[in-house]
Order: sequence, then structure tokens, then C-alpha cells
Amino acid sequence: MRAGLSGIGAEALTTPGDPRAEALDRLPVREAVPALLRTLDDRGVAVLCAPPGTGKTTLVPLVLAGLVGGGPVRRVLVAEPRRIAARAAARRMAWLLGERPGGKVGFTVRGERQAGRGTVVEVVTTGVLLQRLQRDQELAGVDVVVLDECHERHLDADTAAAFLLDVRAALRPDLRLIAASATTDAEGWARLLGDGESGERGTDGGEGATDGGGGPEGPAPVVSAPGVSHPVEVVWAPPERPVRPPHGMRVDPALLDHVAAVVRRALREREGDVLCFLPGVGEIARVAGKLGGLAEAEVLQVHGRAPAAVQEAVLAGADGGRRRVVLATSVAESSLTVPGVRIVVDCGLAREPRMDHARGLSALTTVRASRAAARQRAGRAGREAPGVVYRCWPEAEDARLPRFPSPEIAGADLTAFALQTACWGDPDASGLALLDPPPAGAMTAARETLTAIGAVDAAGRATERGTRMARLGLHPRLARALIDGAKEVGARRAAEVVALLSEEPPREYGDDLAAAWRTARHGGDPYAARWRQEARRLEQALTGTGDARPDGARDARGAGDARGAQRAARGDDAVAGLLAALAFPERVARRRGERAYLMAAGTGAELADGSRLGGAPWLAVAVADRPVTAASARVRLAAVTDEETARAAAAALASEGAEVHWADGDVVARRVARLGAIELVSRPLAKPDPELVRQALLEGLRREGTGLLRWSAQATAVRQRMAFLHRELGGAWPDVSDAALLDRADDWLGTELARARGRADLGRVDAGQALARLMPWATGEAARFEELAPERIEVPSGSRVRVDYGADRPVLAVKLQELFGWQEAPRIAGGRVPLLVHLLSPAGRPAAVTADLASFWKDGYRSVRAELRGRYPKHPWPEDPSTAEPTRRTNTRR
Repeated sequence: MRAGLSGIGAEALTTPGDPRAEALDRLPVREAVPALLRTLDDRGVAVLCAPPGTGKTTLVPLVLAGLVGGGPVRRVLVAEPRRIAARAAARRMAWLLGERPGGKVGFTVRGERQAGRGTVVEVVTTGVLLQRLQRDQELAGVDVVVLDECHERHLDADTAAAFLLDVRAALRPDLRLIAASATTDAEGWARLLGDGESGERGTDGGEGATDGGGGPEGPAPVVSAPGVSHPVEVVWAPPERPVRPPHGMRVDPALLDHVAAVVRRALREREGDVLCFLPGVGEIARVAGKLGGLAEAEVLQVHGRAPAAVQEAVLAGADGGRRRVVLATSVAESSLTVPGVRIVVDCGLAREPRMDHARGLSALTTVRASRAAARQRAGRAGREAPGVVYRCWPEAEDARLPRFPSPEIAGADLTAFALQTACWGDPDASGLALLDPPPAGAMTAARETLTAIGAVDAAGRATERGTRMARLGLHPRLARALIDGAKEVGARRAAEVVALLSEEPPREYGDDLAAAWRTARHGGDPYAARWRQEARRLEQALTGTGDARPDGARDARGAGDARGAQRAARGDDAVAGLLAALAFPERVARRRGERAYLMAAGTGAELADGSRLGGAPWLAVAVADRPVTAASARVRLAAVTDEETARAAAAALASEGAEVHWADGDVVARRVARLGAIELVSRPLAKPDPELVRQALLEGLRREGTGLLRWSAQATAVRQRMAFLHRELGGAWPDVSDAALLDRADDWLGTELARARGRADLGRVDAGQALARLMPWATGEAARFEELAPERIEVPSGSRVRVDYGADRPVLAVKLQELFGWQEAPRIAGGRVPLLVHLLSPAGRPAAVTADLASFWKDGYRSVRAELRGRYPKHPWPEDPSTAEPTRRTNTRR
């Protein structure tokens, strides 16, 4: 067993003469270090809960590694969710040791490494950690892993934690694991680490877990460190006028105007630097533009794409007496400490990943920041002294904010996650210790994508190709484009285009991928520098796997050597189109209007006004988003391509077959070749499958109703009588509403549908004759149809009068004189329902309505007689109708 850690005390963290002793002694987390070390000795796992600025990211790893405090030297990996945070943490720890990164403390992020053989504390991104775990599950030589900022619930961090718990349970019970959180909501992580330690997920390494200390004892211990307790005043600063809520990536410009105004107000009212939180790079740039010309402060921008020099300047603190306004994304909530800040301006928004699986679009979306995030942001104003936070929303709305940010696993594209779990040996992630299980629908969509690109087999297990993709450090779609594209156009050009796709170019590069490629080649901006670095990394990765030759061997088209060489000579536009199509085959799009396209996934797409891509017959769309209120997606980055390339890249979406459906009011039968939703070729189908025709006819009936059939007056009356009996008696009498008739179409229209070929045939169907098939013949009730719901009723005059069943209650409309002597209205439906009698004048107009004839003759007849006998003197109007002779005739004819 390895040497224990708990012998190191808080008083031994620094030594006299240490050049950074004062900075180390100021870190509040030092008080929690002894308890943390004892916990690791006892259990091997711990949750460290410490607010930002307490030193959990910098002091704790140094102590664990024995670089501070005099303990034995151990190898420590610190995993950060962002590259900017990884670099900053390594630089800070190296500074505390009086060194530069690359010595005892180093870092590794995608495309950049400053670490050597003597490095004992290495800060990596969670993505890099996942790559290492896939290559070496034991993490040989590593003694402790610290998962920092785990409260942010990034998908890579959740996945890394699950893998590490597997490693501890099955392979490395001596591996210490710390989940470091900046919030007090650590209970979930404590349960997760405790379950992982006990091996409750079906692993066979639970017994060996005692080698790292004590046995499983419930949730992992939570060690808390005190935070800096400077008070932070809250100032509510909502806009004077309502602003539109965010949707998609869009933020109301009025809110950004207001945020800039609040920054200016804060500079006037308070002392110190300002840290302003905004959701993304675009909003930071716009607010920076609105703050142009500030005389009293320097405006700086901090985000993942900011130049390293700017990031270092912000984290180093103010140089001189000039104040600073730091505009930052959520990266500054907990991952970074910005010195000198006394004021925080919080716009109240954040960005979270969302995946629209139905449309195949993955993008960030703007949401209201959670209350936990708002607390984190406010706390930045009180790190060094009392401060103030200006919140740009009404106080009344604060309680309605979500408590915590949504875990990324709940809404993100899970394709990369699914490939990671497949390579780990758990394709459905059912055996992994995760705080939140992956949504089933998202995992199904991810596996479908991975199967289509050859990354997993039918059972979901990673193929050799999938394993190679996972090791490239790219999204599987981009890995597919890199591997398959390199065989056609060479490693360098494939790597350059994929590097563009892996980090979206700045907006000023435009929406044309090929043009953006040319701009990046000659650019001197920070993005171009990062792009060149990533392109070199990808080219080297390809060269190492032998996938770099444009030799035409089993490429995306299955072409031979000659075709592969031909494609290798393509121009930039064709290469960009090919790579984008390989990465996003469901987004190949065909023109259907001036700026409108239809993507293979079925989603419409529109180009921006003035786009140079307009007019291209085919596009390969790399980046698109669909605002909530928009019918089509907006194309933000695409390349011109052609039908041949689109067909080859999206071959998995290709289909050809008979299509018989209801369109434009009739049955349309064609043989169609499609690329997803895009129709390529069609021709009429002479002899369509009768079953497909029947389904199309049913579709037409569902769309347009049973009025497509021929409904004579007699048929309509029969349907109304059947509806009456269903309503009053139920039982064997069927529902004959449109919905019910369509549900039972085979029972009453089966013969007619089998013969029909189109709308005209439906129009010749006698609906009444067909409807009779639904009568309850089997029970014998159908024979009583005329008795229960008679078509006509004989009245005292001898007339047979039709009953109207079209209203809620059946109506007998008859001339008043024909009912003389009738004291009670007839009852139907087996005597349950009395007819409603409409008594008509000699001209056939309603004179009275009653269901009680005896009462009418006694009380109502007198007033009707007085009103009508002068108007119709030729008709009988006896004083006593109960004894008068009923008649259809006038007095003269009688």
C-alpha cells in the first residue's frame, strides 16, 4: 500500500524563506487540507467543496504531490473543463513554486503540451483525460486524480468520473480520486463516489477497494473549506422597458445596450475593477463595442477563444492605476480568479448545448442563468474585499430561476459520449456511475450515427475504425471526415478543413467554408494561429495511423486508384464541400429557392442576405441553427458541393422505391430516388402495390374527411339514425363519427378500398350501402333498426312523416291540424326517447315546439289558434282540438 497522506498538517504547508509563502498562507483551503488527506487515506475518495478563490485548484494538488508541505512525491492529474482554466491553473501553481509551466507543474490541452519527465502535477482538460483513459485504463504512474469544477456538470467531466470509478473498482483500488466542487451541492457527488467505491454497479473490484484505505462506508466524505467572507451587496438593475427573452443564440440587442449602460453606471458609483458576465463571444464583442471610448477603464475580453496574452493579462491583475472592465463568459464563474474585481455586472444569461435530434442540429442555446450560477458570479466581487453585484433582471424574477444549471448529458449531442462508452466496453452506459442517465432517445440517435459512419457494429460495440476515431480527439463526425477525406485529398488538406470545422471560424470570416479556409491560411489573428496548430496536430495524428494517403483505397465512394488521385487534385471549394459533407451527411442540401435549401434531414435552410453561396445547386452545411420562431434553419457556415459528392457522402441516407401517397387531392404513385428528404429522380408508377394505394386512400380520407364518398340524402339519414342509437343505446350500435369510421375503414369500406385507385373511385362509393355493414347483424339488433329509429312516423291524419335525426334530439315536424286528437308524442329507441314535435302552420312554418302534446292542447293551442286562424281561414281551427278530426286538407276540400 502506498504511503499515507494524513501526516501532513496545515502548519507545514510552507517553509520559511519560500518566495511564495505569503500567497500560500492566504489560501483558505489550507485549513481543510489535513481533513482531506486523512479522508483520502481512509477511503481513497473525497468530495472537496470550496468556493472559488480558496486555493482548491492550486494549493491542494501541490500538497498532494508533495511539492508543498514536505510529503512524499506523488503524481497528480488535475482535470479542468476548459483549456483556459487548465493553462491558468498550471501557470498559477508553477508561479507558487517559483517556476514556469513545464517543470514540476505542467499542462496538456488539445494541441498544446508543456510538461516533461519531471512533471508531477499535470493539469489537463477532461477531454485529454478521457483520451488517456482510453489508451491506458490503469493510468499507470498516476497516484491522485482531481476532477475540478465538477459542479458545472460538463459531459466530459461526468464521463471521466464514471470511468475513474470503474478503474478504482476493478483495476486500481489505490488510485485516489477527488471531486472538487465550488458549490455546497455536493451530496450527489458524495453518493456517486461512495457507490463507486463499493462496486455497486456490478464490477468485481469492490473487495479490493479496501486497499486504498477503509472499506465502503456509504457516501464519500465531503470536506469543506471556508470561503472568503467579504460581503457582496446586491443591486437590482433591470431594464426600464421589457426585453425579448432569448431564443436560440439570439439575445435582444436592447439587453446588451442596457448591460453596457449598467457597466458605465457601476464605474461611476463604485471603486475597483468590473467583471461583466455575458453568454457568449458575440455578446462580449457587441458590449465591448458599446463601451468603446471609455476613458476611465480598459476593456478586456475573456473567453475560450481569447488570445493567450489577453488571458494572461487579465489573470495577472491590473498593471498601473487604470481600472479594468473584464467582459467574460461563464468561464470566469469558478474556473478562473480575476484579481482586482470589486464589481460584478451579471446579464443573467448563459449558454447550454442542445441537440435537436429530429433535425440533426446541435448548437448552443441561450438560457436564463441558474441561481447557483448567479451566486457564483456575485461571489467574484467579494474575493478580496467587500464588493457589489449589479443584476440586470427584476428581483421578483430571481426566485423563478432554475436552482442549478442543466447537466450537459440531459440535452447535448451524445454521439461522442456513446463512442467513448462503446470503446470503454459499455455501449449503453448502463454500468457506468453517472449522476444522470443519458436520455434513451439521444443514445439511440447517437448509436445510429455511429453505426452509419462505421464506428460501432450492430451490437453497439466499437469497431477498430471507431477506436481509431475516438483517439483522434475529435467529434466522431469530424473523425470520419478526417479519415475518409484524407484518403481522397491528402492528410494536410483534410486536416486543415477539419480544423476549421472543429472550432467555428469568427463571423467576419463569412459563411463560405472554402473562403474561410483561405482566410485562415493567410490570417494573422488568434483564430488563425489556433487553427494552424490544430491542423498540424490532426495531420500528425493521421500520419501516425496510416490514414493519410490519397490512394483511393476504400474511400467514401469505394472508388479505385484513378478516381482517388483525381479527387486529390480538386480545388479548395470541392475539398471543403467534400469534407463538410462527410462530417455532416444529413446536412447536404439542395437548392429549392433563391436563398432556400432543403437538407437531407428534412429541415429547410436559408442563406443570409448577400451570401456568396447563393445560387449553388448543392451545399454541404457545416453550421446551422434554427431559432425557435423560424420555419427554417439559418446557414452560418457551408461549402458548395455537387450531387455526386452529396450522394457519396450521404450514401447511408440514399433510398429508392415506390412512393404512393395522397397529394394535391388524389393518389400519387411514383418510383422515387431520394437522399434523405431530398428527391433526386422520380417517374410515374404504372402498377402500384394495391396495399400502398389503400393506405394512400385512407390518408386522403383522414385529411379531407368522409365527404370524399358519395353521400345521398338516404345515406346521410341512415348515418344520423345510427348515430342517434349509438348515443342513446350504445352497446352494439357503433360510433359513426368521422374519426370512428376511419378507424374501422376496413370493416365497412374494405371492398370499395380494394377496388379504388383514386379520388374519382371514392366519389362513386355509395356510403349508405357501405355503412350498413356496420349494423349489429350478429346480435340481431340490426333487424330492429326501423323499430328503434324509424325513418317515418304515421300521424293521426294518416301521413307518414320523416323524423329528423340531425339535431341532438330527434324531431317530428308536422302540420298542427294533422295531430288533432293525439295526446302524447311518440317515443322511440325502445320507448326511452320522446320525439320533439315541431307543430307547423299550414304554410309549413314553425308555430310551436313541444314534447308534451296534452299540455299544448290545453294551454298553448289557444294562443296559436288566435294568431293563425285569421291568416289561414280555409283551415280548420276547432275550439277543442282533442276531439277534432285530424286532417291534411283545408275546409273546402274536406
